[in-house]
Amino acid sequence: MLETQRPCLPLPHKVDWGCMDLLPERPSAPASAPQTATDPARAASLFEQSVGIMARLRAPDGCPWDREQSFDSIRKYTLEEVYEVFDAIERRDFPHLAEELGDLLLQVLFYAEMAANDGHFTIADVLDHLNRKLVRRHPHVFGEEASRAAGNRAEVDANVEGSSGAVLRNWEEIKAAEKRLGTAAAVTSTVPQSRLEGVQRAMPALAEAAKLGAKAQKAGFDWSNWRQLLPKIAEETAELEAEAASDDPARKPAVEAELGDLLFTVVNLSRHLGVDAEMALRGCNLRFRERFRQMELAAERPLEELAAADLENLWEQAKRTLAQSGAR
Repeated sequence: MLETQRPCLPLPHKVDWGCMDLLPERPSAPASAPQTATDPARAASLFEQSVGIMARLRAPDGCPWDREQSFDSIRKYTLEEVYEVFDAIERRDFPHLAEELGDLLLQVLFYAEMAANDGHFTIADVLDHLNRKLVRRHPHVFGEEASRAAGNRAEVDANVEGSSGAVLRNWEEIKAAEKRLGTAAAVTSTVPQSRLEGVQRAMPALAEAAKLGAKAQKAGFDWSNWRQLLPKIAEETAELEAEAASDDPARKPAVEAELGDLLFTVVNLSRHLGVDAEMALRGCNLRFRERFRQMELAAERPLEELAAADLENLWEQAKRTLAQSGAR
């Protein structure tokens, strides 16, 4: 049975557990030199406090909102937090990145506490899985004996001689051995697994499409070069246009399917060009933001009051202005 009562942990800000309000902080101490390595003891202490806070929030007399949440209700926030981390990295906003990583860690703590409340696992299990995996997949760092003790069953050469390529080969071999063990324990069917089983569904659709295309390529099912994809894109566009032209609401699933085919083909074009589709789209989104903002600044009236031709002129002007300023 999992514990239902956990002791409150001492916090550096003296938390009033009754209302979870932080008391005013004392004036900040003079800035010290930035740390270039993690202090494991301090990190462990702060992590223990975070676990205690999360447990307190979910306790019977904790926060009503936190207690009402479920795996389904907070999963959308997890994706939001991941993209906020990504955004802070792109902007090299490291102070903000520290905060966003904390928000992402909160999601992990939240899921683990809900799982503990339901008797599935605890945050300790999460950390144990992580620690064993890191040791298991780094025999060149922790030693082959420690790697085997952590569950490694692959025969790899731990003497990588500083080669990151050798490290990646070992990683993949150890990972494949883990999957074989899991498959042997869980699957009794004689039907062979698809080679696409290794592509996780739990990833953004653009990334999944690229990985599916790369896996199919290994079986010889792929376009020879990027130029062959251009007529395929035209074909998929025509099929989408034919479905969308009906204006029949009952055809919406067919329209969605054709749009999906078009997107899948475009992602595979990006793969053949050596371009990450997600990064390409994020770059496009940023350019659109910058150009649209430039339109707003240049317009003498609100955009919604302008004719389509005026909007198009503003758009072209924005592109020229940003190009001259060195923006993307």
